Amino acid sequence: MLGISGLVAQLAPANTSTATLYTQSNLPSLEVSSICVCNTTGTAATFRLHHDVNGTTYAAGNALYYDKSVPANDSIWIKAESMGAGISLGEGDSLGVQSGTANALTFSVYGTGAQVAKSQIVRN
Repeated sequence: MLGISGLVAQLAPANTSTATLYTQSNLPSLEVSSICVCNTTGTAATFRLHHDVNGTTYAAGNALYYDKSVPANDSIWIKAESMGAGISLGEGDSLGVQSGTANALTFSVYGTGAQVAKSQIVRN
């Protein structure tokens, strides 16, 4: 069994369209332990964060944060309160983001996951 830990994905949207930040595909599961949203501009900027189970359709129904403001030249850290309490992503799940201001925000996802042979996965 091999594992990963650390930076999983990073994106700095150049526009205000919703974009896929990460799609779970190379591991059976991943636990997102933290997400950093960094505002690199001198004015406040808003963002949206979505978790879509087995897809990439980002809407109000799967929003985790919606029009959350990040102060100028500052960061917001979204952290799990303990091990096992993070966002659990199964195969095909994705995280989507949208910035209210083009070229203003950088999204960084950190997490841990284990890579196991598909034959080791037991499904009920």
